Formats: sequence, structure tokens, C-alpha cells
Amino acid sequence: MSTLFLGLGFGLVSASVLAISTVALSLQFGVTRVPNFAHGEIMTVGAYAALSTLQATHSAVLAAIAAIAAGAALGAALNKFLFGPFQNRHAARLTLFVLTIAASLIVQNVVLLYYGGATQPVPLGGGTPHRLGPFLFTTQQELIIVLAVAIMLGVHLLLKYTYFGRAQRAVAENLALARASGVNAAGVISRTWLLTGALAGLSGFVLGITTGGLYPAMGFQFLLVVFAAAILGGIGQPYGAMAGALVVGVTMEVSALYITSDYKTVVAFALLILALLFRPQGLVSAPRPAAG
Repeated sequence: MSTLFLGLGFGLVSASVLAISTVALSLQFGVTRVPNFAHGEIMTVGAYAALSTLQATHSAVLAAIAAIAAGAALGAALNKFLFGPFQNRHAARLTLFVLTIAASLIVQNVVLLYYGGATQPVPLGGGTPHRLGPFLFTTQQELIIVLAVAIMLGVHLLLKYTYFGRAQRAVAENLALARASGVNAAGVISRTWLLTGALAGLSGFVLGITTGGLYPAMGFQFLLVVFAAAILGGIGQPYGAMAGALVVGVTMEVSALYITSDYKTVVAFALLILALLFRPQGLVSAPRPAAG
């Protein structure tokens, strides 16, 4: 039983890292309706920006701020100079989807050119594990869980109680109707890219902390698990992203108690396949529009 709780504890940490990234991906998809395959590279850029700041300042707080700033800047730049112009020309969604893949490869190779392909360690010690109820956590892992919970709460408050959140939901549900109602859809989309880029950059830094090292393809490889959690929860649904991240994160780590950890990603995709077979709308389905 203690081994099971150990796996559950690791699962909560993995789910926390996954939730930050998955909520960002779902928010962006909900507003733009374009699956962003460059999301992983935004994570990578945030992680490397944090590493450079950490090496220069030895401050984890400044490193986190650098990750947020770098992710937000890259997200805003991708929208302004790449996706925005094509969307203004009413490009097909397939074209936009291919653009995200192209942007992913470009950013990944720029990171490779600048930092090299070797894995670079993150100089942050996790601390000594200690018991918290039936679980075994380090102080660092506890902070990651608290950070994820705080971000999920912040996203909930943003969507439910702010004008920007209501405008986001309006654009996500019906772009044409939102524009006709006076919503500045272009501004909402731009701010959404900025917000989701910031969350992605921070999640890249948190991922680097949990894995202990960074390499140029880390974000792209983790993106596959992020998509699995997003689709399982209900793609484009932030609350579904939270649920999907929890299920995928915990299941992956608990499964590692019984099978080799190399197959954790396979477990995530097995969950995805089961979800597509039996509940394709996801754990949290999109609300149906009211009848006219």
C-alpha cells in the first residue's frame, strides 16, 4: 500500500506539471480552433530562458519570471507575425495547422543552434523527501503542486468573473456572434496567445525542474502527453484539461509501479484511445449553444 501511495504522490506532481501546460493549450485551442504544435517549443524556450536566468542570478523566482516572460513573448510573436496574418486572410485550418508544425521545427532548431544538443542540468536541488500524510514529497514538489492549484484557481476566476474571461468564452463559442456583439475578437485572441504563452513558458520551467535537465526536443516530446490529456479532458475545455491532466498524470506514474517507466507515454495514449472510443467528447464536453 505504501508503494501505491508513493506512485500516487509522484502522479500528483506529474499531473500538476501537466495541468499547467494542458490548460494553456486548451485555452488557446478554444479561442483560435487551431491545434498549436508549437506549444511544446514555447515550453522549451521558457525552460531555457529560466535556466539562463538561474545560472546568472541563482534565483528560482527570477528564473520563473524569465520563463513566463519568454513564453509570453514567443506566444505573442507567433500570433502577430505568423498565425494572425494568415487568419486575417482566412487561411484554411489545415494551413494554420501546418504552420504550427513549421514554427515548432524552426524554434526547436534555433534552440539547438544556440544551446547545443547536450542535456543541460537544472541547478536546483529538490530537497530531502518528507512525509505528508501517506505521501512522500520534497519541498520542491509541494511547491509545484501548490503552484498548479493556484494557477487552476486563477484560470477559473479569470474565466468566470472577468470581462476578458467572458469575452474569451464568447469568442470560443461563436466568433461571428462575438464580433457582432461588440467584442474585440482580435484583441481577445492576441491576449489569449500572450496568456497561454506565459503559462506554457512557466510549465516548461517546472518540467525542467522535475526532470532535472533540459534538451531542445523536451517540449515537443512532452507535447504528445499534453495533447493526450487535453483530448481526454475535452479539447478546448479548460476544466476538462484539468481533469484530463489529473487522470493522465496519476495513471502514468501508478502504472510505472507495475511496468517499466519507459512505457508511461504508451499508457497515456492508451487512455486517449479508450476515451476516443467510449467518450469522444472528453470528460468535460463543450456546452451546447442555446436553441434559436
